[in-house]
Amino acid sequence: MLIRTFNDNQQNGNRMSQSKRPKGIDYWLPKLVLSPTVAVTIVFIYGFIIWTTILSFTKSRMLPSYDFAGFSQYVKLFQNERWMVALTNLALFGILFIAICMIVGLVFAILLDQNIRAEGALRTIYLYPMALSFIVTGTIWKWILNPSVGIEKFMRDAGWETFSFDWIVDSDMAIYTVVIAGVWQSSGFVMAIFLAGLRGIDTSIIKAAQLDGANLFSVYTRIIIPSMRPVFFSAFIMLSHIAIKSFDLVMALTGGGPGTATDVPAIFMYQISFQRSQLGVGAASAVIMLMGVAAILIPYLYSELRTKEQ
Repeated sequence: MLIRTFNDNQQNGNRMSQSKRPKGIDYWLPKLVLSPTVAVTIVFIYGFIIWTTILSFTKSRMLPSYDFAGFSQYVKLFQNERWMVALTNLALFGILFIAICMIVGLVFAILLDQNIRAEGALRTIYLYPMALSFIVTGTIWKWILNPSVGIEKFMRDAGWETFSFDWIVDSDMAIYTVVIAGVWQSSGFVMAIFLAGLRGIDTSIIKAAQLDGANLFSVYTRIIIPSMRPVFFSAFIMLSHIAIKSFDLVMALTGGGPGTATDVPAIFMYQISFQRSQLGVGAASAVIMLMGVAAILIPYLYSELRTKEQ
């Protein structure tokens, strides 16, 4: 007992002496290396978020002005018919984009989870579109869907002279071309998320269900897919974030047209701020977009932190 007490006192003394020693380069070097990145992040992300929020409450037009205007810019924003069209387009695009990406990604993940041949090659093919930027994706699909050089021309040259596929120039169908391009870009990424979730499930549960006579369809629908709720939630969060910030894809594919048929809040914010010199209204639209992203991310972060605590 005396020996143990002596050892404990000695260890406490060593810790106190170490805490009193001056901290060396091993302690300060990581902080010095990371400090420029932290400073840039604080200034150019959080600093500009605060500045944009301030501008949304001012009378700013072509140049920033700090004359307080209350919520007048937000009133103008929601009285703008084009903004309401952009919100409607975003809702339609977001619902279809997220739903189709989740379904296609899940089907591809289940297919690859069967340990089929050439799994690595198929996984690479599915993931390849995600390696491209949305600008490249929009440009590619703009060529494919162009009635003069794309699918319509190819089918007519092949002998089907009555074939028509002119969605990209049809104001009622143009938004669906954005959905097609977005799904092609992101479904492989969702597949990778779901595949990782499938590979993380305990196989003993599946084997036990199969011994009880459950077929493969029942195993997936009643056991595997319900146990992947956190994976579905993560995929939903990421796809929602992509949908809200869909600027480069729409600009490359349709430019927001024809007319305002594919206009989305990100394009509205850019054009109203820098082309129509209504900086206050543009800042208000940016704040609304930020609130949309925060409404998605905050519950996700809360659930993640709560899970870790539990």
